[in-house]
Amino acid sequence: MFEFVIGLSLLIVAISTLLFVYRLVKGPSTPDRVIALDAIGINLIGITAIISIVLNSNAFVEIILLIGILAFIGTVAFSKWLEKGEIIENDRDQ
Repeated sequence: MFEFVIGLSLLIVAISTLLFVYRLVKGPSTPDRVIALDAIGINLIGITAIISIVLNSNAFVEIILLIGILAFIGTVAFSKWLEKGEIIENDRDQ
């Protein structure tokens, strides 16, 4: 029963990731694409965690943390670019 639930959850997260990829490509606006990209990162964390449970391994914890950090930095960078038009400000005196 546990294997069935794990397999079903992996299938559901994989399908939602595919739907987010569709939203990333088709998205009506740029903020929708940024949100879809962030959701894909969250789903990758979930898929990695489920695979870690299936393989009964703790080796994927660092990968989960790395994906989480990269997804967060990417979302912040895209949000700042959408708001100000630049990611790194050159003039810090203002």
